[in-house]
Amino acid sequence: MSPTNKRRAAARESTARHAAAWQVQSLLLGYPDERLLEQARLVRAVTGTLPDRVAEPLRRFLGHLHRTPATELAADYVTTFDHRKRNCLFLTYYAHGDTRNRGAALLRLKQTYAAAGLRLTDDELPDHLCVVLEFAATGDPEAGQRLLTEHRAGLELLRLALRDARSAWADVLDSVSATLPPLAGDEREAVAKLAAQGPPEEQVGLAPFAPSPHGDGGAMPAPTGGRS
Repeated sequence: MSPTNKRRAAARESTARHAAAWQVQSLLLGYPDERLLEQARLVRAVTGTLPDRVAEPLRRFLGHLHRTPATELAADYVTTFDHRKRNCLFLTYYAHGDTRNRGAALLRLKQTYAAAGLRLTDDELPDHLCVVLEFAATGDPEAGQRLLTEHRAGLELLRLALRDARSAWADVLDSVSATLPPLAGDEREAVAKLAAQGPPEEQVGLAPFAPSPHGDGGAMPAPTGGRS
């Protein structure tokens, strides 16, 4: 096997190993309902098979999940993700805001999923992080990793916002970042630019992709409606 083919084979193997991590991360970033709490033991077992740098943040979050009452977890999730735009789980929002360009980006994501034989339900947006992680885990790992890498700036901005807020979900984002290549110079610049400027603000062009806006004037749909 040539050196190029060896590198490609190693990359494919690495992506396949990350599929289990992406599945766990997708579950843990969903609304903490009774089903998630029932699956915690299985999730912990899967986490034990992952590399330490990916698994350790997940272990910390699972400890929080175990210690915290269900009602408190649910209330914290809603406060964290439904009420704070800085903590948006919809990845195209970071680059495009509520603009026509975001509508086109959502359509491209749907087409990527369709090419892999996957269809979303009517109440799912294709850029919700749980949906992207689910696709990367069970649909097409290589295409899924490309999507996560394409949205790396938004992911890092979300991770930093959760870390600043001392949110337990920051650990899950730390784990997601650990499955991706190190940030390159231009990606660091993109993160800094997004942090300084925020997403575009044009409030048109999303129909029929986005549900009704929040009462705070944004057009960001509720994260609890985006879970695959």
